[in-house]
Amino acid sequence: MTLVETVRFALRGITANKLRSGLTVLGILIGVAAVILLVAVGNGSARQVQESIEQLGTNTLTVTGGSQRGGGAATTSTALTMDLVPALSDRTLAPHVKAVAPVVTGSQTATYDGTDHTVPQFVGTYPGYVSASNYTVARGAVFAADDTRKVVLLGSTVATELFGRVDPLGRQITVTGKLFTVIGVLAEKGGSGFNDPNDVAIAPVGAVQESLTGYGSINQLLVQATGPDDVGAAQAEVSTILTARIGSSFRILNQSQLLATRTDTANTFTVLLGAVAGISLLVGGIGITNIMMVTVTERTREIGIRKALGAPKRAVLTQFLVEATVLSLIGGLSGVLVAVVGAQFTIAGIEPVVVPSSVALALGVSVAIGLFFGSYPASRAASLRPIEALRYE
Repeated sequence: MTLVETVRFALRGITANKLRSGLTVLGILIGVAAVILLVAVGNGSARQVQESIEQLGTNTLTVTGGSQRGGGAATTSTALTMDLVPALSDRTLAPHVKAVAPVVTGSQTATYDGTDHTVPQFVGTYPGYVSASNYTVARGAVFAADDTRKVVLLGSTVATELFGRVDPLGRQITVTGKLFTVIGVLAEKGGSGFNDPNDVAIAPVGAVQESLTGYGSINQLLVQATGPDDVGAAQAEVSTILTARIGSSFRILNQSQLLATRTDTANTFTVLLGAVAGISLLVGGIGITNIMMVTVTERTREIGIRKALGAPKRAVLTQFLVEATVLSLIGGLSGVLVAVVGAQFTIAGIEPVVVPSSVALALGVSVAIGLFFGSYPASRAASLRPIEALRYE
């Protein structure tokens, strides 16, 4: 018997019981689709995390202050102050620091023409903050470094909420009873999660301290390195200067390190999702074993007749292996199609990213499952003795 005839007999066996074959294919379909989709969700989550961190700038350092405990119960405040800005900007002490921007931030309610909007990030800073945080100005201009006017740049969300279709340039908004003139609108910046990067307002630090927060400590210092390769050197220089001035109770957040850590975490999450989905694919493989065992039992007399007419053991083994593999292949291809269609939709707020390698792996595993789980029923069918098979009722 040729291979073509063997395949033809296998296909005939599959179509003999369409419902049973369909349910078997469905099990593999669900397993393959689950693997591809969950891996795609994991990849999509990793991409969103990466984009969120990159929005902060991968060559920036964020310095936050704290407090340190002295001898006894007393604590010494190490709050960041404006006096640290010129020290960190000294090119002699910190040659790898490109710019330093103080950050005074808090939630403020802005009002225009009877419309109120709470701005969660009303930032007082230097103009260098705009580029260091990967913001760009869509309309208008950035304020100057020594600007003391009450002027403000609005994020796209704030501009839309307060002004709608009205051009905000040159108009005044009220922030806690103080008037600020809009001199620019920031370009929309993509973001994900709970924090909207466009729900922001940026004003000169002097104006914010004078009108809103007072001249106390500042929340953060945003330090921009001279380049992505100089972040480590800049961090060491900043740490040395701050240690000499305010002690050791401060934290420096390196965005590049944070990006690497979050990426590793997201990759682990993706592998975990793929492993969980792989269990459903394994269950589908067990279903193939069950169905093929039933098929062998039902077709015992057919096997006996074929072997009595001279069919070799290899032909019977190949036929049942082909049946199991074809079922797996059909289920695998259908699962890939379902997964690709499903990936076009947002799942739990995440846009799935289908990776070709996950498609190839899931499809390959489905075929391997067909061969593996179909080998025992096929071997059992091929091992039947003709006389015993013919006696079977």
